[in-house]
Amino acid sequence: MGLSARIRTRDGWAVAHAVVTMTDMTGTQVLRAETDEEGQVHDASVLKSGPYTVIVTAVGYAPVASTALVTASGRADVGTVVLARQGGAELPPPGPWSIDPAHSSVGAVAQHLGISSVHGRFTQFSGRIDIDQDVERSTVEAVIDAASIDTGNAMRDGHLKSADFLDVEQFPALTYRSTGVTPAGPDRWTVQGELTMRGVARPVALDLSYLGTGADPWGGTRAAFRATTELRREDFQMNYNQVVQAGIAAIGTTLRVELDIQAVQGAELPQM
Repeated sequence: MGLSARIRTRDGWAVAHAVVTMTDMTGTQVLRAETDEEGQVHDASVLKSGPYTVIVTAVGYAPVASTALVTASGRADVGTVVLARQGGAELPPPGPWSIDPAHSSVGAVAQHLGISSVHGRFTQFSGRIDIDQDVERSTVEAVIDAASIDTGNAMRDGHLKSADFLDVEQFPALTYRSTGVTPAGPDRWTVQGELTMRGVARPVALDLSYLGTGADPWGGTRAAFRATTELRREDFQMNYNQVVQAGIAAIGTTLRVELDIQAVQGAELPQM
């Protein structure tokens, strides 16, 4: 009996200490519970069957209200409730922001043998985000050390650094420079830009989610973003492949790029 719910952020993290309130159709509160460290509520209160309003609140997040139906068994399962950061429809305050590589990740996923995925990441990169008063004129610049590719396998990493793929001796850096930013919905933006890899420049659009802004322990202000895109290796003259059977390629031709970015307000990173 009672209420069950899971509270998550837009990128899937549990929201601990969120407050879940239920009211009946007269507006009378019948239940109030707090999520545990896993972002879950399992309340055993006895509830009468019928419709209720469920309101979820948490510090730093916009409240969410939904309707729940308590069944004859006295149970209501709200499922997963996703909270957006408070003020998430905006980008961070105007000015320069420096990408913090120690708290960010630049990863890529490729299909392997048509049945599984290989995950890799670049461990050395830097970048800057300039938020304009007119947010659509904001800019992003990033430089990635091509030789810092890490897939957890030294032999595979060596092959990726070779002329078959990244050709790091001839092209030591990947660069990305934005050309425009357009809104794509609440908390979401599309960043148009140009990626240069192996000396080949191609337009690449990033699907960007703004996750919020907050203070850090060192007296600074940080903003968090998540961005994804897909690239075709052939567009950057990485044509190497090996067909293993029945036309199945050892390595997929499409790369899924996943960026988790934390940026610090200011042109330079603070000492930590």
